[in-house]
Amino acid sequence: MPLSPTPPIELTPPSGAAVTSRFPAAAVDVDEELLQVLDEICEVVEDEGVVAESSRDWWPLALHWSLRGQVPQLADLVARPRSTDDVAAVARACDLGRVPLTVAGGRSGVCAAATPAFGGVVLDMTSLAGVVSVDETSGIVEVRPGTFGPDLERVLNDDHGLSVGHFPQSFELSTVGGWVAARGAGQYSTRYGKIEDMVVGLEAVLASGTVIRTGGAPAAAAGPDLTQLLVGSEGTLAVITNVWLRTHPLPQVERRAAYLFATFEEGIEACRTTMHSGATPAVLRLYDAQESARGHGGDGSNCVLLVLDEGAPRLVDATMAIVDDACTAAGSTPADVALVDAWMQHRNDTSALQGLTRKGFVVDTMEIAAPWVALSALFDATRAALLAVPHARAATCHLSHSYPDGACLYFTFAATPPADEVDATYIAMWDAGTRAVLANGGNLSHHHGVGINRGRFMAEALGAAHGTLQQVKDALDPNGILNPGKLGFTSPFGEAPWP
Repeated sequence: MPLSPTPPIELTPPSGAAVTSRFPAAAVDVDEELLQVLDEICEVVEDEGVVAESSRDWWPLALHWSLRGQVPQLADLVARPRSTDDVAAVARACDLGRVPLTVAGGRSGVCAAATPAFGGVVLDMTSLAGVVSVDETSGIVEVRPGTFGPDLERVLNDDHGLSVGHFPQSFELSTVGGWVAARGAGQYSTRYGKIEDMVVGLEAVLASGTVIRTGGAPAAAAGPDLTQLLVGSEGTLAVITNVWLRTHPLPQVERRAAYLFATFEEGIEACRTTMHSGATPAVLRLYDAQESARGHGGDGSNCVLLVLDEGAPRLVDATMAIVDDACTAAGSTPADVALVDAWMQHRNDTSALQGLTRKGFVVDTMEIAAPWVALSALFDATRAALLAVPHARAATCHLSHSYPDGACLYFTFAATPPADEVDATYIAMWDAGTRAVLANGGNLSHHHGVGINRGRFMAEALGAAHGTLQQVKDALDPNGILNPGKLGFTSPFGEAPWP
């Protein structure tokens, strides 16, 4: 059976009470006339339990609210389209009715991008799922946006000997449409690229109900690339209804290695040298001393680098040789390859988040990217800023994705505030960490997206370009119905909500 959304944590209102909204603003309701129209288009669900579950995602702050029976904001109903025509009709109806329309898939995002900030309609895309076609000669798969990762890979692997190679930590929880909408990255992105590098073309529905097709040709030069305008737009510009992705043959071989470095900076240098040599191992993950000690066999005095590559034998052998040369030149010592094996077995485990949340911890991750020249200073400044927040307990980091010009640093932070200071502490840590990143040459997000949580930083991060992006939003969605309250956009429904 196809996969379905996975609840992030139990939703437990007080005994006998209903689930409520955390955000103070009143939600937009669907009137009877619009309800009747939607009911004629597709399945409409008004069950309180289903609506409550569909009104939340994996945003770590909201997990605390779930334990008190709250979601960020309750939708009024859930619509479940089964075709592009259904999506177009729903969008057209909501646009005419001036009702917010929030697109959702696996709801595995951690920035509240899939939550209905102003109520209205949640458009559940998980019924619009499945592989439509596979062009084995060109290496292109056509897939519906509600398809979960394992379902896509199962068809490609078993029936065609192919793979997309996109394996985020949320692989089993997330959908193709979510990958594209959030501009996501898989754990093998150093070899295969982020999702924007894999997208050949898109079909999408505008707020007016107009259906458009973007891309589709290799290396086209037919004006600006509308595909890349929609990739990462988080449902604010259009609803993605079909995706064409590049694939590659299943790898012939796989090689693994691990190394120890005395400092994080030495490990960064090894990764930089590897990329500048032209090698692109699928996995190149460097952990600071604390994370190495916590889960990767370190003793607290060294940093662990995990390496994995796959593909044709001669290419893989050459890549691993280049990595070994770079690590040796940077002063590493070899480590047990079993460290890579252990990571492979537990890389998608998210159970620690729920356990710590139930104990009252504030826990989250903040992934950003920066040029190689900025990484060392950014690594120090961001951890220091996070640890300076009252009640902070830990701020650790690993390098998770590498590119010729820079890399992604993935910070994990934790705090133990009093129960009545959970929200304030969470906000303070995000403020401190993000401002340190932006001040030291980093970007706002690498692959988790923006949603509500990072929306307040968008104007600061993009400068005048954010105003241009707002103009694009206004042109494509003049009534502001598509996922309002996200990406720092202004909204006719009010100010972006915040706890």
